[in-house]
Amino acid sequence: MSAERPTLPPVRLHSDAELARDALATPLMARAVRLARWAGPGTRVGAGGELVEEQLQAAAEELGLGADEDGPAYASEAWRLAVDTGLVDVEDPAAGAGDGAPGATVTAGEDLALVTSGSPREVLELWLAGLDAVLADATVPPLDDLVDAMEEGGEIDLSTLNWDPQGEADFLDGVLGNLYLLSVNEGGSGEGPVPLPVLAASMIVPDDMGEPTDDVLEQVSDAMMRLDDQFRLLEPIGLVEYRPVDDELMSETDEDYAEPTDEDDVARYGMVRLTPLGLYGIRARMLEAGFDAPAVGDLVDKGADVLLDSVARFPETSAQAEIEQWLARRENLGAARDLLAAARGADQGAPLRRLRCQQALSLTGPEAEPALRAVLDDAELGGLARVWLAERGAADVPAPPESMVFWLTIDTIAAQLGAEGDSAELQGLVEGLVGQHSGFFDAAWRVDHPATADVLEAMGRLHPDRKVAKDARKAAFKARSRR
Repeated sequence: MSAERPTLPPVRLHSDAELARDALATPLMARAVRLARWAGPGTRVGAGGELVEEQLQAAAEELGLGADEDGPAYASEAWRLAVDTGLVDVEDPAAGAGDGAPGATVTAGEDLALVTSGSPREVLELWLAGLDAVLADATVPPLDDLVDAMEEGGEIDLSTLNWDPQGEADFLDGVLGNLYLLSVNEGGSGEGPVPLPVLAASMIVPDDMGEPTDDVLEQVSDAMMRLDDQFRLLEPIGLVEYRPVDDELMSETDEDYAEPTDEDDVARYGMVRLTPLGLYGIRARMLEAGFDAPAVGDLVDKGADVLLDSVARFPETSAQAEIEQWLARRENLGAARDLLAAARGADQGAPLRRLRCQQALSLTGPEAEPALRAVLDDAELGGLARVWLAERGAADVPAPPESMVFWLTIDTIAAQLGAEGDSAELQGLVEGLVGQHSGFFDAAWRVDHPATADVLEAMGRLHPDRKVAKDARKAAFKARSRR
């Protein structure tokens, strides 16, 4: 991981109570709890704390999987989770023979009580411990490979596996990090599934590569197959919802292959999304690794200055959700005063703070009006105050002087540049402004705003008319000459 850790977009999480219910309802966790309650002093385990062969069928019966040919495997998996999370304590399982001879004592673990009496946060901590164990299992080579690498005496020769445990763990962490980023970029809740080829390519194909080479495509295909196995393991713990790769694809030859043409075709190659619980889990791991991974609602107890500085970097929908939660804790008049005070400034981030301030003020009621009227003569805030009052049909709102209109225009474009760069929306705004004001540039270069020259330069880049673009660049030069 790089030393510089960028701030991620905020995620919208379900409440701890909802997530804790989801955690206990996941198939693997529910089975582990059931086996922990079933186990007792008579339960026989092997040298590694695993259920002995004869007990696996009984455990499968307890889980209602006695008739399932994979029942013992599911039982074994659930038992390992129960041991790894402390739902079950296995004391000195190595004493005596490895088949569960005297000395291997099984008792309910202290953490089993948390399932019914623990707080939602304690339940989630229990689930996170289970997630760590499952993630570790997911990076282990397939059983067939381990059997092939087993030497006489039962030892596994890792050198024959070409297996790098840390590299495998880092790769899976990277994949889940990319899946998290794709999820929160969609608005914070991760509602859309991601095609498995896209996720694999995000780890393999360099950003600056045009058409991937055959070698790179083969690496992507190998990564897909590895991820297919891993996501099948991660789904029962509730981390992801996963549609596996269609088995028929594995039997298709190169001649049979055709580019996917619709959503159903794409889905055959695997589709994955983080569940609400998965979003919580990956965010928790990112925070532990030192990343700045905010969640909507983190700022409800912060001041207006922290709110505006933070939401300035958020996507529009996430900023709106954060502001709504912040305002819900405050009365309108005081909140409006605090927001207006925090919106002042001549620094580079000030225009975007004022834009977010305007967004926040649009959610306040008529009780905020005195705060807006108090700044009508303020050079930085008078324009947005008039917009707020006019939108509510307030009486006795003085007309703004021309200088204030142009100042607000420059400030608004500067904010849009800060938020989205040279976007199509901003280009439309620029074209509309110039079309409505024939002498715009003659007045605009004189505006006493720190961003005037940068805004005019951007307008020159964005406007499609060459003459207008040239006029904008000239105005930008004049504005810089005034400094």
